[in-house]
Amino acid sequence: MNIKLMLMTTAIVAGTTGMAQAETLRWARAGDALTLDPHAQNEGPTSALAHQIMEPLLIRDMTGQIVPALATEWAPSPDDPNVWKFKLREGVTFHDGAEFDSEDVVFSFNRAMTPDSDYKELLASVKEVRADGKYGFEIVTDGPNPIMPSNLTNLFIMDKGWAEANNAVKVQDYEGGEDTHAARNANGTGPYVLVSREPDAKTVLKMNENYWGMGEFPMQVSEIIYTPIQNKATRVAALLSGQVDFIQDVPVQDLARVAGADGLQVITAPQNRVIFFGMNQGDDDLKSDDVDGANPFADVRVRQAVNMAINRDAIRTVVMRDQSIPAGVVMPPFVHGWTAELDAVPANDIDKAKSLMAEAGYGDGFSIRLDCPNDRYINDEAICQATVGMLAQIGVNVQLDAKPKAQHFPLINTLETDFYMLGWGVPTYDSEYIFNFLVHSKGEKYGSWNGTRFSNEELDASIQALASETDLEKRDNMIAEIWKVVQEEVLYIPIHHQVLNWGMSDKVGTVVDPGDAAKFKYFTMK
Repeated sequence: MNIKLMLMTTAIVAGTTGMAQAETLRWARAGDALTLDPHAQNEGPTSALAHQIMEPLLIRDMTGQIVPALATEWAPSPDDPNVWKFKLREGVTFHDGAEFDSEDVVFSFNRAMTPDSDYKELLASVKEVRADGKYGFEIVTDGPNPIMPSNLTNLFIMDKGWAEANNAVKVQDYEGGEDTHAARNANGTGPYVLVSREPDAKTVLKMNENYWGMGEFPMQVSEIIYTPIQNKATRVAALLSGQVDFIQDVPVQDLARVAGADGLQVITAPQNRVIFFGMNQGDDDLKSDDVDGANPFADVRVRQAVNMAINRDAIRTVVMRDQSIPAGVVMPPFVHGWTAELDAVPANDIDKAKSLMAEAGYGDGFSIRLDCPNDRYINDEAICQATVGMLAQIGVNVQLDAKPKAQHFPLINTLETDFYMLGWGVPTYDSEYIFNFLVHSKGEKYGSWNGTRFSNEELDASIQALASETDLEKRDNMIAEIWKVVQEEVLYIPIHHQVLNWGMSDKVGTVVDPGDAAKFKYFTMK
């Protein structure tokens, strides 16, 4: 499957602009947004909801191309290679009528660089942000940053005055269980206004009649009713019965049923996301295993054995019903730095895996807990259940603990899990994003999702150097060298590249966004 070719040849939704056909769209998916605070959680469904209400300076359209949003122009400064200059859109207002200008952008970027922000890695090379007049904005980086615009497509802009008035200047400490006004309310510049919010139950949005993009986008959805439905059968039944118009995650076992139903359609595309397992390889001892005074995952031979024991083809055919692409690296093919060689899938070799376990001193195996979400990725719990049986073949006795993503993700962020599932999309389409979040040592500005405890000072320095390397050939070589270390260390256990299956009424017109973010201003209603 040629993912890059499919992306390039996918056309953006065409449709007549205006509201002549505007109507309600009832939207469902397995899990809800974790919060409305735009900087607290860098998580797919959370960003997808935020994109309806708020906007970044630049955005990726439904084909993955970067287009203007709250900024209309951007370029490196002709006077200083360390500065990116942006011209901001004039005449834009927030939903409460407040005027949008550079003060809001400076505030939002500074907020996104604070410790509780889940977006700080995207701005790790930033030294200063500053206004350049009312409708100008500048980012000063520590050395020239050639890909800075790619880092900004999910960095949402808040109204400074609204944040100050509602005690929302500080980013919500999501992992710490904090509840804030910004976690439950929103005031953006986006195409839809928040009407009501019941977390994990229902969120209602209405069209922003004062949206700057009226006449520029179809804007044929006048109201959005968003209902998280975790149970697969219930979610499909809601679509089949007409209770909802659009579900983002048709279960693979129901694809033919939905596609064959009158008035419904399924559209499919590869996703810019890899599903994988992470292991605590840095601690001297593990809390969730039965080995006293040692860490089995600290031995690369054990990690290699786990990698070999997982039968990705079986997961693809049995669990995923052929709706996945086995992976050998935690990098989607969309991403700069990907090669077929890196993505070569390791052979499923149980005998070799057993031999490695014995060499490492674990010939009799060990027990370990696997933490897994049950409402985030396609068949996430089922993948984990299949993995339990596969690892048993090499003596690893796995106790599966599956729970909703709202409880699962903090285990990774707070280093409370030794063995876990995670999926990673790459909105920048560049390897640096993966390195900053997943490979760099966990610290104040980097590594917020690195639950492996892996730390390598030399590698950290190379990762940080990517942000200011303008010699693209040299930068590509640096990326390749970092991936070489990641693969040799078996830092993660890749499972597969996800495939998206969107199910909807045939009155809904759209293409599948490779980032799985349905941006409803682009949708048409027949």
